[in-house]
Amino acid sequence: MSEELVVKCPTCQTEVVWNESSPYRPFCSKRCQLIDLGEWADESKRIPSQSDINDSDDWSEAPQQEPKDF
Repeated sequence: MSEELVVKCPTCQTEVVWNESSPYRPFCSKRCQLIDLGEWADESKRIPSQSDINDSDDWSEAPQQEPKDF
């Protein structure tokens, strides 16, 4: 006896049975799948990471050296 896995749609929280009859799993529909994709595309969602040096407010270029007179 195998129990079916039921998950909640990440977009609307509708319960979705995790099997071949749910082609958009873990989403309940194509609509919810596209909403999620749009959130990733406009960077509303992102995977947390350590600060990138290019994004840091504290980052600055090395000071320019004054040219020496010969």
